[in-house]
Parts: sequence; C-alpha cells; structure tokens
Amino acid sequence: MPRNQTSDDRPEIPPGTLDLLILRSISGEPLHGYAIARWIKERSDATLLVEEGSLYPALHRLVRLKHVTAEWGASENNRKARFYRITPAGRKRLASDADLWKRVSSAVTAVLDGRDLRPAAGRVAWAR
Repeated sequence: MPRNQTSDDRPEIPPGTLDLLILRSISGEPLHGYAIARWIKERSDATLLVEEGSLYPALHRLVRLKHVTAEWGASENNRKARFYRITPAGRKRLASDADLWKRVSSAVTAVLDGRDLRPAAGRVAWAR
C-alpha cells in the first residue's frame, strides 16, 4: 500500500495541512471536535477523514499556540462539548498558510500536468 494511503483507499491528509483545515473549519463559527471532523469530511466530499487521534492533539496544539480558544458549551444534541474558536492570531496564520498551500498546490499541479510556471525568458531549452 502506498505510504500516504489508508486501508480503505482514501488518501491521508498531507502532513502540515490539518491545522490549516481546522482553522478554516472554525473561521465562520465556533465548532466542537466532532463538528470540525464532520465539516472537513463534508467539504471534501468524504475524501478527507480526520480521526480523533489526529484531531484532538492538533486542537490542543492550536490552543497552546493561541491560534484557537476553547470553551465548554452544549452541542446540538444537548451534550457537554468543548467548542473551538479561531483567534486573531489564528486568522493571520490561516491567511498565511492558505496562501502558501495554494501556491504549492498550484505548482505541484503544474508539474503533474507538464506545465512550466517559469516566465518564458527564464526557461532553459533541453539539449537533445
């Protein structure tokens, strides 16, 4: 099995992107952990599944970094749940990381599609 595939043939979330996905999921409103995982799953058409073993350590890290705050509240089914809210520092990181991710993703797509992103003047012709 390829290194970045799970047993059910879904790709793993690439390293370094879980924080970005979490920050984006709570950028509109505070959500509890299960709702964050569900938000990511729904928005990715079930391509990206976040397991509890990855989600909660990432949330705790984001709280420690002061990118997210956490407070107790009641979930939609009236159960006690911890809700996570993005902070101004988290919004700044979200903007920066999202921009970087889009540039990297675009570059990888260009390479896979056989395109060259360099300006024409900077390209080197291959010797045959």
